[in-house]
Amino acid sequence: MSRDPRRSRTEFNKLHKRLRRQVGQAVVDYDMIRDGERIMVCLSGGKDSYAMLDILQNLQRSAPVSFELIAVHMDQKQPGYPPEILPAYLDKQNIEYHILEKDTYSVVKSVIPEGKTTCGLCSRLRRGTLYGFAESIGASRIALGHHRDDIVETLFLNMFFGGTLKAMPPKLLSDDGKNVVIRPMAYCKEADLARYAEEMQFPIIPCNLCGSQDNLQRQAIKKMLVDWERQYPGRTETIFKAIGNVSPSQLADRDLFDFGSLNAGEPQAPSDTATALSRITAVNL
Repeated sequence: MSRDPRRSRTEFNKLHKRLRRQVGQAVVDYDMIRDGERIMVCLSGGKDSYAMLDILQNLQRSAPVSFELIAVHMDQKQPGYPPEILPAYLDKQNIEYHILEKDTYSVVKSVIPEGKTTCGLCSRLRRGTLYGFAESIGASRIALGHHRDDIVETLFLNMFFGGTLKAMPPKLLSDDGKNVVIRPMAYCKEADLARYAEEMQFPIIPCNLCGSQDNLQRQAIKKMLVDWERQYPGRTETIFKAIGNVSPSQLADRDLFDFGSLNAGEPQAPSDTATALSRITAVNL
């Protein structure tokens, strides 16, 4: 049975409006973009970064502030990489873009043993190149295409395999203090982005050209979350909300909460939020 084209169009419009609203809300909530800024949009050639660029271009046309978008992609010289796809797409988008050529593939293959995942080292090399390029073009923000599911998966990866309680923040200052990284799609579901990319027919470039295995730990976490979501719909959204609703006094990090000052009969300690902010400020100074 064929689909009703009018219904399909209505569903797509709802999807587009939802993604646009979620990106706009994340931008406002975390003060991601200010008037006059140059935003370097990192394109991997995957569904998420294509969607990010498209939605940011939509927001650019109606936002109350003026900002510039520069698309940047990195050709890492993997075998079978199609160099013509992204330039052909970006030429139609009326946007400034740059294709950086750097043979990180050979570097990674010379360091990582055969059969082991190359994703970790590959991403670090790519990130270093992109950060440096952003500074050279005067970009005040670096936009990455991570979505809500990426953030939740990273939370569990760090908990289960790293022993730390952290995820991917929607906005981040780089270690050297020279770059501000933003994740405009922090509120977006991966399933919505997959549907959007399919409807938009983005020319996807696969990320496994190097022949590396997927990050097996991340795939295990993803499967766990999918199973949870199937059994308890809405659980992933609840977990994501928890990331932004932290109570330091109910955890055990002595740098975030002054447990030593808690004594019966004495004035109450400041609120969790005030204590956390004061501790973080002190550490940063």
